[in-house]
Amino acid sequence: MDVVTFVQAMYKTLGDREQTVSEYLANGSAQNYETYRNLVGVLQGLRFAKDEMKALLEKSEEDVEHLLKN
Repeated sequence: MDVVTFVQAMYKTLGDREQTVSEYLANGSAQNYETYRNLVGVLQGLRFAKDEMKALLEKSEEDVEHLLKN
C-alpha cells in the first residue's frame, strides 16, 4: 500500500466515524452529559486529525480535494 492509498483510506475511515458520531449526537442518543461531552471530544479529535492530514498533503499535493475524494 502506498502513502496516497493509505491517506485516502484513513481519511475515509475518519470521515465515516465522524458521521456516525454526529448522527448519534443528532439523534439525542447520549444518555447523560458525560457521554455527550465525551462524544463531542471524539468529534473534535476526528476533525483535528482530518484537518492535519489535509494540511500536510497540501504542502506536497496540488489537488488535495480530488485526492481525498477518490
